[in-house]
Parts: sequence; C-alpha cells; structure tokens
Amino acid sequence: MVQVKELEKRAVEIRKRTVEIIYRASGGHTGGSLSEVDILVALHFGIMNIDPKNPDMKGRDRFILSKGHSVEGYYSTLESRGFISVELLDSYGKFNSLLAGHPTRKVPGIELNSGALGHGLSVGVGLALAAKRSAENFRTYVLMGDGEHGEGSIMEAVAAAGHYRLNNLVAIVDRNQLQISGRIENVMAIDDLEGKYKACGWSVVHCDGHNIEALLQCFRNAVAQTQKPTCVIAHTVKGKGVSFMEDKAFWHHKTPTDEQLELAFTELNQRMEEIENA
Repeated sequence: MVQVKELEKRAVEIRKRTVEIIYRASGGHTGGSLSEVDILVALHFGIMNIDPKNPDMKGRDRFILSKGHSVEGYYSTLESRGFISVELLDSYGKFNSLLAGHPTRKVPGIELNSGALGHGLSVGVGLALAAKRSAENFRTYVLMGDGEHGEGSIMEAVAAAGHYRLNNLVAIVDRNQLQISGRIENVMAIDDLEGKYKACGWSVVHCDGHNIEALLQCFRNAVAQTQKPTCVIAHTVKGKGVSFMEDKAFWHHKTPTDEQLELAFTELNQRMEEIENA
C-alpha cells in the first residue's frame, strides 16, 4: 500500500534535487519543474506499472512529458525512482552528458523526445490507440502545461481520443496559470478547458496538483473509467515549494544564485520536518 507521507517526503527531496541540478548547470526551467513534482511522484511511485530494472518491459505503462522544457523535475524523479544514477544526474549541464535540456529516448524511462509543445498528446493518443488495437493492457499518461494549450494540435488530439473512446489514456494539465511571458489568460486565454475536453467526449476532473493523496485518487478513478479518456486538471503553483519562486513568471527560466540556493534548501528542509512531525 502506498504511504502518502513517504511520497510527500520524496517530493521534497526531488524538489531539492531539481533546484540543485539547475543551479549546477547554470540553466533550466525552475518554475514548471517545481510545479509538476507532486504529479510525477504520484504517477511514478503510486500508479504506473513500471520497472527501473527493465525500462522497456512489455506491458509497461507509458508516460510522456509533453511540457519537455520542465525536464529537470522529470530527471530528478527518474533518479529517485531508480531509472538513472546519481552520477548521471550530476552530469546534467556538462559537456557530453546524456541528459539534454529536453527529454530524449536515450535516457532510461523516457518514451518520447519531447519539448516541441503541442506534440505529446498526439503521440499519447497513438500509443493508447495502438494498445487498444493490439489488445495490450498498458495505460498512457501525458503531462502538459496550461500555456501549451495555445497549440491547436492539442485539440485535434483531444477530439481523436474522444472519438476512439480511449479510456486507457489520461491527460494531465499542469494548471499553474503562468508561462514564460506572463499570465496564461493574458497571453492566450485557454478556458473553458473543462468544457472543451468534455465537448470532445472526455471525463474531466479537477484536482489540487500538490495534494498527493488527491492525485492518487484521481488517477485510480481514471483507471476505473471504462468509456472515456480522462483529463485531470491539476491546479498547481509555479515554483511550488520555494516561497520566493512561487507564482513568479520570471522563474520560468531563471537560475538560483548561491544565496537563493541556500534559502531554497532551508525552506525545503523545513517542509521535510513538517511532514515528518505531522
């Protein structure tokens, strides 16, 4: 049985590791990496059928990080789950590292070279449809950004998934309200997201994207869905876990200074203490 408290602690460690590797690399996407961590933890530790000792095993569930620029949080999760080593993650940002600035299939556990925004869900639809037609039982999970929903290709994929009744597909929207150039609704309004997905035949649920227990329940309900694909609109905070990074557009692509790294670690260590003492 998954212990939520242990997953909450793991999420804190992954946030610390994420900030650390961005600092060491002198570059990265801090805000969106931190907002996605709890979603990644819930999926990789509590929901998906995956095996770090056999990343390509038949029947494994598939995960696609469509918002591939937020790869630092993903790499840190893969390290924590055992897919990649500490040494490999430490090489991030260094010459000849296997770890690029966007996900690539050269890295164990990664299914798709991603980062060209708007592509991930289309590939996810293809994977889910292939599973249906070949009578395989794996499920496909696609994590997208909310700013990414300005891409028209996403709605084409949404329509196709509804048409084929892909109940083995789950789309997750990291709804942190910000993109590199500002507030989503000021740059390119995307609401009503729920209405758009529902109009194409999806089941839509809203969830606190930083409540691991709630996320686990949403994903379990999606597994039980027999008629439709599921969209989880996960309401998150960009830069979650570090107060001075939270809900700040300029932390989309900003590197912490020495002092900011120390402050971030102090806050995250305090959060760890809170969880342990709860």
